[in-house]
Amino acid sequence: MTLDYRTAFDLAPVGMVLSEQRLITDCNQQVLKMFGARREQFIGQSFEMLYPSPAEFERTGQRITTSLDQFGYYADDRIMRRVDGPRKHELFWCHVSGRALDPLLPHAQGIWSFEDLSAHRKLGATLTPREREIAALLINGLTSKLIGRQLGISPRTVDVYRARLMKKYGASTTPDLVHKLLQA
Repeated sequence: MTLDYRTAFDLAPVGMVLSEQRLITDCNQQVLKMFGARREQFIGQSFEMLYPSPAEFERTGQRITTSLDQFGYYADDRIMRRVDGPRKHELFWCHVSGRALDPLLPHAQGIWSFEDLSAHRKLGATLTPREREIAALLINGLTSKLIGRQLGISPRTVDVYRARLMKKYGASTTPDLVHKLLQA
Protein backbone atom coordinates (compact mmCIF):
# COMPACT_ATOMS: atom_id res chain seq x y z
CA MET A 1 0.00 0.00 0.00
CA THR A 2 1.32 3.42 -0.93
CA LEU A 3 0.90 5.95 1.85
CA ASP A 4 -0.66 9.10 0.48
CA TYR A 5 -2.57 11.97 2.06
CA ARG A 6 -5.96 10.31 1.56
CA THR A 7 -4.79 7.07 3.18
CA ALA A 8 -3.23 9.00 6.07
CA PHE A 9 -6.48 10.95 6.59
CA ASP A 10 -8.66 7.84 6.39
CA LEU A 11 -6.51 5.76 8.77
CA ALA A 12 -5.51 8.50 11.25
CA PRO A 13 -5.68 7.38 14.89
CA VAL A 14 -8.10 10.22 15.74
CA GLY A 15 -11.42 11.12 14.19
CA MET A 16 -11.08 13.81 11.54
CA VAL A 17 -13.69 15.92 9.79
CA LEU A 18 -13.57 18.58 7.09
CA SER A 19 -16.40 21.09 7.24
CA GLU A 20 -18.04 23.99 5.43
CA GLN A 21 -20.66 26.15 7.13
CA ARG A 22 -20.87 23.57 9.96
CA LEU A 23 -21.72 20.81 7.50
CA ILE A 24 -19.57 17.68 7.29
CA THR A 25 -17.93 17.53 3.86
CA ASP A 26 -15.54 14.64 4.55
CA CYS A 27 -14.58 12.39 7.45
CA ASN A 28 -12.33 9.47 8.23
CA GLN A 29 -12.97 5.93 9.45
CA GLN A 30 -12.08 6.70 13.07
CA VAL A 31 -14.77 9.39 13.44
CA LEU A 32 -17.35 7.05 11.89
CA LYS A 33 -16.38 4.34 14.38
CA MET A 34 -16.45 6.80 17.30
CA PHE A 35 -19.96 8.04 16.52
CA GLY A 36 -21.24 4.63 15.37
CA ALA A 37 -22.19 5.86 11.93
CA ARG A 38 -21.83 5.06 8.26
CA ARG A 39 -20.25 7.51 5.85
CA GLU A 40 -23.57 8.23 4.11
CA GLN A 41 -25.05 9.27 7.48
CA PHE A 42 -22.33 11.92 7.90
CA ILE A 43 -21.46 13.53 4.58
CA GLY A 44 -23.52 16.64 3.92
CA GLN A 45 -25.02 16.60 7.42
CA SER A 46 -24.84 19.29 10.08
CA PHE A 47 -22.61 18.84 13.11
CA GLU A 48 -25.84 19.35 15.08
CA MET A 49 -26.52 15.61 14.95
CA LEU A 50 -23.43 15.05 17.14
CA TYR A 51 -24.67 17.26 19.99
CA PRO A 52 -26.97 16.39 22.90
CA SER A 53 -29.35 19.18 21.85
CA PRO A 54 -29.80 21.88 19.18
CA ALA A 55 -29.22 24.52 21.89
CA GLU A 56 -25.80 23.05 22.74
CA PHE A 57 -24.92 23.00 19.04
CA GLU A 58 -25.78 26.70 18.78
CA ARG A 59 -23.96 27.70 21.98
CA THR A 60 -20.84 25.79 20.95
CA GLY A 61 -20.88 27.50 17.56
CA GLN A 62 -21.05 30.89 19.25
CA ARG A 63 -18.28 29.92 21.69
CA ILE A 64 -16.03 28.85 18.82
CA THR A 65 -16.68 32.11 16.98
CA THR A 66 -15.65 34.21 19.98
CA SER A 67 -12.78 31.99 21.14
CA LEU A 68 -10.67 31.34 18.04
CA ASP A 69 -7.09 32.47 18.43
CA GLN A 70 -5.51 34.74 15.84
CA PHE A 71 -4.60 31.77 13.64
CA GLY A 72 -8.09 30.24 13.77
CA TYR A 73 -7.35 27.44 16.26
CA TYR A 74 -9.80 26.20 18.87
CA ALA A 75 -9.96 23.24 21.28
CA ASP A 76 -12.14 22.05 24.15
CA ASP A 77 -13.58 19.02 25.90
CA ARG A 78 -17.33 18.65 25.45
CA ILE A 79 -20.18 16.20 25.65
CA MET A 80 -21.09 14.67 22.28
CA ARG A 81 -23.76 12.17 21.20
CA ARG A 82 -23.27 8.94 19.27
CA VAL A 83 -25.33 8.73 16.08
CA ASP A 84 -26.02 5.04 15.53
CA GLY A 85 -24.92 1.52 16.31
CA PRO A 86 -25.21 -0.41 19.57
CA ARG A 87 -24.57 2.76 21.63
CA LYS A 88 -26.95 4.98 19.63
CA HIS A 89 -27.66 8.35 21.36
CA GLU A 90 -25.13 7.63 24.14
CA LEU A 91 -23.54 10.81 25.49
CA PHE A 92 -19.77 10.84 25.97
CA TRP A 93 -16.88 13.20 26.68
CA CYS A 94 -14.93 14.14 23.57
CA HIS A 95 -11.86 16.31 23.01
CA VAL A 96 -12.37 18.47 19.92
CA SER A 97 -9.66 20.57 18.36
CA GLY A 98 -9.46 22.20 15.02
CA ARG A 99 -8.87 25.16 12.87
CA ALA A 100 -11.00 27.55 10.89
CA LEU A 101 -9.14 28.12 7.64
CA ASP A 102 -10.09 31.81 7.78
CA PRO A 103 -10.24 33.16 11.36
CA LEU A 104 -12.50 35.98 10.16
CA LEU A 105 -15.05 33.45 8.88
CA PRO A 106 -14.96 30.82 11.65
CA HIS A 107 -17.52 28.43 10.20
CA ALA A 108 -16.76 28.84 6.49
CA GLN A 109 -14.25 25.96 6.28
CA GLY A 110 -12.59 23.94 9.01
CA ILE A 111 -10.48 20.93 9.86
CA TRP A 112 -11.49 19.20 13.11
CA SER A 113 -10.20 16.26 15.14
CA PHE A 114 -12.25 14.28 17.64
CA GLU A 115 -10.88 12.09 20.41
CA ASP A 116 -13.23 9.89 22.44
CA LEU A 117 -12.44 10.37 26.13
CA SER A 118 -15.07 7.94 27.43
CA ALA A 119 -12.52 5.29 28.40
CA HIS A 120 -10.92 7.79 30.80
CA ARG A 121 -13.75 10.14 31.65
CA LYS A 122 -17.23 8.87 32.37
CA LEU A 123 -20.33 10.99 32.64
CA GLY A 124 -21.11 11.32 36.32
CA ALA A 125 -24.22 12.94 37.69
CA THR A 126 -26.98 13.90 35.28
CA LEU A 127 -26.14 17.42 34.13
CA THR A 128 -28.16 20.05 32.33
CA PRO A 129 -26.79 21.32 29.01
CA ARG A 130 -25.52 24.52 30.66
CA GLU A 131 -23.91 22.54 33.50
CA ARG A 132 -22.12 20.39 30.90
CA GLU A 133 -20.82 23.52 29.18
CA ILE A 134 -19.60 25.07 32.41
CA ALA A 135 -18.06 21.77 33.57
CA ALA A 136 -16.11 21.51 30.32
CA LEU A 137 -14.83 25.09 30.64
CA LEU A 138 -13.89 24.59 34.30
CA ILE A 139 -11.90 21.52 33.30
CA ASN A 140 -10.08 23.70 30.78
CA GLY A 141 -9.06 26.02 33.66
CA LEU A 142 -11.20 29.04 32.85
CA THR A 143 -12.27 31.49 35.55
CA SER A 144 -15.89 32.52 36.16
CA LYS A 145 -15.19 35.79 34.38
CA LEU A 146 -13.80 34.06 31.28
CA ILE A 147 -16.55 31.44 31.27
CA GLY A 148 -19.17 34.18 31.57
CA ARG A 149 -17.61 36.09 28.69
CA GLN A 150 -17.53 32.99 26.47
CA LEU A 151 -21.11 31.98 27.26
CA GLY A 152 -22.57 35.48 27.35
CA ILE A 153 -23.66 35.22 31.00
CA SER A 154 -22.53 36.99 34.16
CA PRO A 155 -19.69 35.62 36.28
CA ARG A 156 -22.19 35.41 39.15
CA THR A 157 -24.40 33.11 37.07
CA VAL A 158 -21.34 30.94 36.41
CA ASP A 159 -20.76 30.80 40.18
CA VAL A 160 -24.34 29.61 40.71
CA TYR A 161 -23.81 26.79 38.19
CA ARG A 162 -20.45 25.94 39.75
CA ALA A 163 -22.17 25.66 43.16
CA ARG A 164 -24.75 23.28 41.66
CA LEU A 165 -21.96 21.17 40.16
CA MET A 166 -20.10 21.12 43.47
CA LYS A 167 -23.23 19.89 45.23
CA LYS A 168 -23.89 17.18 42.61
CA TYR A 169 -20.31 15.92 42.79
CA GLY A 170 -19.82 16.43 46.54
CA ALA A 171 -16.89 18.78 45.97
CA SER A 172 -15.77 21.31 48.57
CA THR A 173 -13.54 23.48 46.35
CA THR A 174 -13.23 24.27 42.65
CA PRO A 175 -10.01 22.22 42.30
CA ASP A 176 -11.80 19.34 44.03
CA LEU A 177 -14.70 19.74 41.58
CA VAL A 178 -12.35 19.71 38.58
CA HIS A 179 -10.64 16.61 39.95
CA LYS A 180 -14.01 14.86 40.44
CA LEU A 181 -15.19 15.89 36.95
CA LEU A 182 -12.02 14.43 35.47
CA GLN A 183 -12.42 11.24 37.49
CA ALA A 184 -16.18 10.87 37.02
